[in-house]
Amino acid sequence: MKLLLSLLGLILLSMSNAGAETIGSVDTAFKLLGPDHKVVVEAYDDPKVKGVTCYISRAKTGGIRGGLGLAEDKAEASIACRQVGIVSFLAPLKQQEEVYEKSISILFKKLRVVRMVDQQRNALIYLTYSDKLIDGSPQNSVTAVAVDRDTKIPLK
Repeated sequence: MKLLLSLLGLILLSMSNAGAETIGSVDTAFKLLGPDHKVVVEAYDDPKVKGVTCYISRAKTGGIRGGLGLAEDKAEASIACRQVGIVSFLAPLKQQEEVYEKSISILFKKLRVVRMVDQQRNALIYLTYSDKLIDGSPQNSVTAVAVDRDTKIPLK
C-alpha cells in the first residue's frame, strides 16, 4: 500500500505546473462530485528570452477522476505570446526548440510549446500542440512575437 501511495504521489508531482503561473479559470460544465470542467489560463515565461511571456488556455477535466489527476484533458489549447518587457536573449537560440511541456493525462499525453525563429522577419514563433505515445492530435495554435530590428536574434 505504501508503494502504491508513493507511486501516486510521484505521478501527481510530475504533473505539477512547473514554471506555470495560473492566471485564472472559468467553469464550463458543472460536476456534482469533484471539481467542475474548466478552461484554465496559465502564463509561461520563455526560459531563454527575457521579456516574452506565453499565455496558454486549455481544457481541464473535472469530476472525481479530474480531481484525483487521473483524467485525460482534451488536446485543445490556444496560445498567445507577448512582449512584456525589453526583449533580451540569455543564450543563442536553436532554430527550433521545445520550451515547455506539461503532462495532460496520467500517462503519455503532453501539451507542448515549441519556439521557432523566423530570421527573415526577426520574429519568434510559438506553436502549441499535444502529442500522445500512439496517437497525437493535429489541433494546434500558433502565435508570433516581433523583435525590434535593432535586436538581432542570436542563433546557435
